[in-house]
Amino acid sequence: MFQINEVLELGTQKYRVLSLHGEDLVWISIDNKSSFPSIASIAELISALEAEKLKRCEDPFSYLAFEMPEDGSTAKTKRDDNFELIKSIVELPDYYLPKPRAAKINQIIEQRRTTKQTLYRLIRQYWQRGQTVNALLPDYKNSGGKGQKRKAGGRKLGRPRKYMPGTGVNIDELTERLFRIAIDKYLLRDKGHTFSYAYRRFKDLYENYFPETPEEEIPTNWQMNHFYKREYKQPKRLSGRVSKIQYNKDMRPLLSTANTQVIGPGSRFEIDATIADIYLVSDHDRSQIVGRPVVYMVIDVFSRMVAGFYVGFENPSYVAALQALNMAMINKAAFCKKFGFDIEDHDWPVVGLPDAILADRGELLGHQIESLESNFSVRIENTPPYRGDAKGIVERSFKALHADFTLFAPGSVTGTKVKKRGGKDYRLDAKLSVSDFKGIILSSVLYHNQFETLKKYDRDADMPPELPLVPLELWRWGLQHRTGRLRAASAEAVRLNLLPRKTATVSELGIRLFSVFYTAPEAIALGWMHRSKNVSRPAKVEVAYDPATADNIYLFPKKNCMENWVCKLSDRSREFQHLSFWEVWDKQEAQKTTMGATEVISEKKKRQHEQLVMSKIKQAEKLAADISHLTKAERIASISQNRNNEKQRERGENKPAIDTSEATNNVVKLTESENENYSYPTFIDELFDDED
Repeated sequence: MFQINEVLELGTQKYRVLSLHGEDLVWISIDNKSSFPSIASIAELISALEAEKLKRCEDPFSYLAFEMPEDGSTAKTKRDDNFELIKSIVELPDYYLPKPRAAKINQIIEQRRTTKQTLYRLIRQYWQRGQTVNALLPDYKNSGGKGQKRKAGGRKLGRPRKYMPGTGVNIDELTERLFRIAIDKYLLRDKGHTFSYAYRRFKDLYENYFPETPEEEIPTNWQMNHFYKREYKQPKRLSGRVSKIQYNKDMRPLLSTANTQVIGPGSRFEIDATIADIYLVSDHDRSQIVGRPVVYMVIDVFSRMVAGFYVGFENPSYVAALQALNMAMINKAAFCKKFGFDIEDHDWPVVGLPDAILADRGELLGHQIESLESNFSVRIENTPPYRGDAKGIVERSFKALHADFTLFAPGSVTGTKVKKRGGKDYRLDAKLSVSDFKGIILSSVLYHNQFETLKKYDRDADMPPELPLVPLELWRWGLQHRTGRLRAASAEAVRLNLLPRKTATVSELGIRLFSVFYTAPEAIALGWMHRSKNVSRPAKVEVAYDPATADNIYLFPKKNCMENWVCKLSDRSREFQHLSFWEVWDKQEAQKTTMGATEVISEKKKRQHEQLVMSKIKQAEKLAADISHLTKAERIASISQNRNNEKQRERGENKPAIDTSEATNNVVKLTESENENYSYPTFIDELFDDED
């Protein structure tokens, strides 16, 4: 019923059971410092237990079971010596009887130089604290008043100074308040100030309150540091020294992993971008350095499989992200074949739509990504601002990716990005072209997916130990034993949903997007292109465009509907045929630059022309004939005759001179065959292409 060493509570007193003797037990009060063991009836205790007067409770000295004093320490030495001193007393069969116990105590006093008070104190401590050797450990943990403020009592606390002048001062409430002001204002800020700087500002405050205080009597740096460590806990000191963004990203404790939030392959894709640490050259002209490319990666969280990627020179944005996402959702065999890698579908089986996509806040916001949510049930998750750590899986992949080429690839950015005096400019070492770099990235991805061992992958409880921690193997195991979350969808439908959207204008010239004109048979059939004031056409329409080609755009005639018209490039904008929109924008930029330079010359010549006109007018006014002798009616009546006279003079001036010399002209006749026609072509049919 009862066990030795358990603690029982009767009323307000706690007792420890020391031993069991048939129908009785021996216990001792652990709250009374003068108590001795006494005998109690087990039957009576059971009755008290049933009456709820007696109950079991926590052992207040259970912590002693975890104490392990170091060898040679004072605590261990005292513990062992004290146990040897009372060992013969506590091992008595009838230790609970006063006479045998007193006889043994007197015997020890005669043999050893100790006192009765010491022996009684030690045996009570032994019985009350659990009858173990550790029960005799000295209570050093209660010494020193750790974390408590010490009262001076009129004298200077602490060790007296040996080298510094002065005696120093005790820290009072006002000094602590000044400490706190200096710490909060100068130290617990993300300004990078040192503790010494904050202490000097405290001295300025202190001198404002006590201007006559000598320098040596101002509270010391050590006193302020002691206050800082006592009053400000470590989490507060860490979070206060950096910005909230940096703390959340780099310092806050990580209490979980990404794997706990996914249940299988395709549960969540993470997408992020980085600027590669390498300079590349153009594929068209290897003498041209084109800079550092942007790399987008899409990774499955459960298996760590790279689902898709993008390498190019678009700034991190939705336009670039959609290309990586599009690759993540389609078959990769054709893409790999372009770079000389022949793979089977099962070598890179990530094809389809995931449950969720986790991305930076700015990249996957907007109508086009919302349509992916509503049409394909793909949940879009956005990280908080400046929280790259929220996408730890894909962030870590960039470091591994750079390790594949930065050590030996020419043009790699290594170490500091600032060129030292006399140092070599790594940008001039660029040798790899854009396509070369894409091939390297693709090879790294294939190696990672099929062969790389994930040494830090945290397994779930149901994963067998013989499962290789390789992304492809984890993907296959997840499909067999977990829920595969990838869903099939039309590649064209997914592509159309991912395309960026824009508002285009409609006029008789066509559908205008980025100053490029398009036409569609459906728009012509509705009369949108007809020239009349009575034509009814929408002023603006919503269109989707593929940045990779300007040949087509997709017009959505109905709101909240994916029905679309394919609009072709019109003849008016034929100069942009087979170009990407990036090339269109570059070309338009160049045209605007040329137009600007031309307008400068045009304005100058226009002013010269106007000056000439004005000078001619002034000269004509000076040479004007005297018409005072003619009336207005006479001048108007002579206009017809004057016009005929001017016509005759013009004919005389334009009459060609007759050459009377003889000349022989040889005429060569061309024989026109039946199949050859040398007449000038006409475009009458094209100019007047009437509708049937």
